[in-house]
Amino acid sequence: MSTLQRIALLLTIVGAINWGLIGFFNFNLVAAIFGEATALSRIVYGLVGIAGLINLGLLFKPDLVRERATEPNPTR
Repeated sequence: MSTLQRIALLLTIVGAINWGLIGFFNFNLVAAIFGEATALSRIVYGLVGIAGLINLGLLFKPDLVRERATEPNPTR
């Protein structure tokens, strides 16, 4: 997993936690930290959205562990 994918995954997790807090407790963590409808909060929401799009590619990435297990071992 590349560094960009790891950062995107971290941002996606932050977004999921924020949505969980909104759903269960009606508490928006991003708005509480950066302010309601500020430019900075919009940037955070935008980055989380882009991160989700990047992570969408992980759904279609082949499972390398399974591929390696099925490949013949050339050393045998």
